[in-house]
Amino acid sequence: MGYVAVRGGGRAIEESLRLLEAERVSTGADASAAAVESTLPDLVDQVMGEASLYAPRLAALALKQAQGSPDEAVFLLRAFRSTLERPYVSRAVDTAGMYVRRRISAAFKDVPGGQVLGATRDYSHRLVDFDLASEGAAERADRARALSSHFAAAELQALRATDEVLRAADEDGADPLAACGRLPRALDYLRDQGLLAPAPPAGAVAPPDDATMTPLVIPASRSMRLQTLARGMTQAVEALGYAAIRGFGPAHPTVGELRSGLVEVVIDRPLGTGELADAYYAGTVSVTEVESLFMADARDGGDAGAGSGGVGDGAGAEPDGGESAAEGAGSGPDSAGDGADAGLAFEVGYGMVFGRCESKAIAMSVLDRCLEIGDARYPTQDEEFVLYHVDGVEASGFISHLKLPHYVTFQSKLSSVRATRAPGAGPSSPVEPSSPSEPAAASASSSPAGSDVGAAPDSPDQPRQEDAEGGADAATL
Repeated sequence: MGYVAVRGGGRAIEESLRLLEAERVSTGADASAAAVESTLPDLVDQVMGEASLYAPRLAALALKQAQGSPDEAVFLLRAFRSTLERPYVSRAVDTAGMYVRRRISAAFKDVPGGQVLGATRDYSHRLVDFDLASEGAAERADRARALSSHFAAAELQALRATDEVLRAADEDGADPLAACGRLPRALDYLRDQGLLAPAPPAGAVAPPDDATMTPLVIPASRSMRLQTLARGMTQAVEALGYAAIRGFGPAHPTVGELRSGLVEVVIDRPLGTGELADAYYAGTVSVTEVESLFMADARDGGDAGAGSGGVGDGAGAEPDGGESAAEGAGSGPDSAGDGADAGLAFEVGYGMVFGRCESKAIAMSVLDRCLEIGDARYPTQDEEFVLYHVDGVEASGFISHLKLPHYVTFQSKLSSVRATRAPGAGPSSPVEPSSPSEPAAASASSSPAGSDVGAAPDSPDQPRQEDAEGGADAATL
């Protein structure tokens, strides 16, 4: 998990850390972890997602310690998560039972339950509000009271509607809680018509891998790919998703449904019966889920209208994280699964992240479809390229390690450059080591690529080389 210094001038390092702490406490302003959590919720969501730990207060504390650096905060929180015990594993979360706070569809204007815009900046003018510079506590309180009064009538109306729903469910003998705050999936309309690959039957999907406990191995299972994308650096996932849409992947997708809200986390009782009614309710987690639609040709398994990377196997992607049992769906109920009559259909790309990181969830759904196609000629469909380079901790750690001493390796490079410029020396003249004690470093520098020993290895399974001077100057966790 990234690179950290393990040895070197101890006193200088201690003084450097004291100086960093002095800068933090000398500003005269104090932002408590609670204040960070309440005022920067989107940043807290990003840190939790990339750290693979849902703990809003700890994420806010890590941001305070990191002085607002998301990369450092993610490193801190992920390192802390690695020390925690895991006594239980929850049941698979059922997002169909999500208590929805925001739900939109770009594919359908009218969906069962309606479009729920919720709180969003999507339709606002991106103009700086200079009034916030002079906003005080009293002004904030007044504005909060005014907005509370504004929404009071709507909340009362919602409560009355909820009461009617509960009463009707009770009269029909249905589960009252199941009818309250739950919205049907927008894509169920297409599934009912056979335009989407059907979900695999219960028990047909292998248990998901755990990206936090199992090393990433290529080729990876779909569950491992989805977890790696979910905990990937937000900006990296969005950048690669954007590249895929621009022509380095399937054609422009359509967001079939984006829903954000609370999902229940349930843990089976150790000595229980295994039934849901005998399980423990652990709490709720805020998530954002996206299902994107891609047009595919079920006749040859390719993506219809795909861009430069539109060659694939047409394997379906279902929201439960499992792989589809069917390679394509027919264009209608009568032709579903019939290879002779099958035509154009839709495939689904899936994404789900902590909190309200909606752009990341959409980009994740795009990359999920790209990796399902798996055409390695295009970078966004190359599983190894995408999955190994979206991890923010690995990326920032390796880039930061370049600041550590590389004295010996650079001296060997310097010797190579000087040798080629010596009078009468040709470009292919052999280069002698700078000293008898450094044969390994010199020979490494004289390779055709002239690569630094701190560079990335050719294969993820090969150990990284270390600097020869003073032992290893970096270590992987």
